Amino acid sequence: QVQLVESGGGLVQAGGSLRVSCAASGRTFSRYAMGWFRQAPGKEREFVARISGSGGSTYYADSVKGRFTISRDNAKNTVYLQMDSLKPEDTAVYYCAASLGGAFNDQRQYHYWGQGTQVTVSS
Repeated sequence: QVQLVESGGGLVQAGGSLRVSCAASGRTFSRYAMGWFRQAPGKEREFVARISGSGGSTYYADSVKGRFTISRDNAKNTVYLQMDSLKPEDTAVYYCAASLGGAFNDQRQYHYWGQGTQVTVSS
């Protein structure tokens, strides 16, 4: 069982930066690939980024590539999403999730989810 708690969301102006964090419980954090997803009002939840258990491989949605950076600190059981050059269309609830494998952008492959943190980008 893995419990995930996101933090760091908030309100930021377009062009600004924000870092959200996800703290995980348990002693097997490094076994899990970690992903970030987001859900905007009235839209389906979508993939944002993923990082492998070791941190050696990362994947990004085209919409955030070059602006967002996913990283992890296995000693702290924490995964981060650094968001730069934010746009109003990045406004959403951001969720972290844990996966033991499978397609990086397939939500069905993620077995544990956090409660989400709101990110709002004003124009």
